Amino acid sequence: MRKARIALTAALVTTLGLGLTACGGGSEDGATEKESPAASTPASAKESPSADGGENEGGDTEPAGDVAAPGSELKVGDKAVLPFEYAKKKGTLAITVTAIDKGAEADLSQFGARAKGLTPYFIKMKVENVGDADLSRAYVQLRGLLDGGQSTGVSLIGDIPGKCDKESAPAEFAKGASFETCSLAASRSGDVTGAEFDEGDAYSDKPVVWTAG
Repeated sequence: MRKARIALTAALVTTLGLGLTACGGGSEDGATEKESPAASTPASAKESPSADGGENEGGDTEPAGDVAAPGSELKVGDKAVLPFEYAKKKGTLAITVTAIDKGAEADLSQFGARAKGLTPYFIKMKVENVGDADLSRAYVQLRGLLDGGQSTGVSLIGDIPGKCDKESAPAEFAKGASFETCSLAASRSGDVTGAEFDEGDAYSDKPVVWTAG
């Protein structure tokens, strides 16, 4: 299990006050501060393998299947076919958000004092390879959204065993293979009722969004 870490955007830092280290620094409880929501890369993107650049070393020259348009609005339980790049390979994944479950503040004890007052939410999904590229070890991260589509202002890196298990694709992840994983989200006020995929140029400004209900 990766070391649990919490990153707070500037809007939330204002509420929490002093005690957070600058971006890139560490603290005993694993808390880090982002410079601003607009100017910095989300913590989740730092771990995302789809940020790798380079030429396509094998894989799909074009996304396979009926790809979801940027800005598509889906419901939990719906499948979205999406282009995905990992380790210089361009592939195609089908992502189905299966649930957005609410946890308890006590579930975040591993994140330390900076998580006090935060309520966790578990974005569970099924990921299937529907293209020709072998995207072994690929890692998919979705971000939580508040009711109405606003950002929560918090990104969590880590997992909660038994409640939100963050998994990467298996060592062999060819066409037809699938796995299940979970992304952590958290909120200080308001329920997390949605999740978004914003990987790649096409979706960075117009993410694909799943909402509950």
